[in-house]
Amino acid sequence: MAERRVLFVTGAGRGIGAAIARLAAARGHDLCLTYRSETAPAEATAEACRAAGATVLLERADMAEEAEVARVFAALDARFGRLDALVNNAGTAGTVGTLLDTPLATWEAVFRLNVLGLVACTREAVRRMSTKRGGRGGAIVNVSSRASALGGAGEWIHYAASKGATDTITIGLSREVAAEGIRVNAVSPGLIETELHARAGLPDRVARLAPGVPLGRPGTAEEVAEAVLWLLSDAARYITGAILPVSGGR
Repeated sequence: MAERRVLFVTGAGRGIGAAIARLAAARGHDLCLTYRSETAPAEATAEACRAAGATVLLERADMAEEAEVARVFAALDARFGRLDALVNNAGTAGTVGTLLDTPLATWEAVFRLNVLGLVACTREAVRRMSTKRGGRGGAIVNVSSRASALGGAGEWIHYAASKGATDTITIGLSREVAAEGIRVNAVSPGLIETELHARAGLPDRVARLAPGVPLGRPGTAEEVAEAVLWLLSDAARYITGAILPVSGGR
């Protein structure tokens, strides 16, 4: 029987993160999953992954806090003893507003999780996967957003800017660690049917913007998960530094 790879997915309690976890379990990964606040959907995700044959470590943690990141990685080490892949999915859009109306506190909260949290997780993952540090290599996929290119005007420039930083980190890190056996890529979802929109205060956003998608509909979390799992797989072994739109052409 082939050895199961160990995948760490942040923000896996619901939405895209949960879809990634479920698909990864079905395709032979063991999992470390984090969530921040809602226990019931996170536990449901973990149970679905276990039913698919995965060993699952589920940790409640705020991935914007460096000490919490270190704690989860210590738990991962104790349970699995290694790491093969990381998906940086945990994130927040903050509140909706123009740049003039959005307080710096919102910018700080969004960047703390979407950028600094991502960096903290990535550093720990690279330390474990790098062949120069005794690791076996691996793959990282960052969940970005088409907002990084579209700008988020009138809604969430702060969120778009944080995803622009995600794209830059993806490209830069891919070049830093390529010789250490680690591939780094990103997916850039467009208009996807998740709770993100309602949580940001725009419950009608998907229906309102869907007619402007060239493929004529919003995407699903499962379609984003398919792209993520492909980038993690050996089928994408010659791809690094890529930012893959999953956006229906938008």
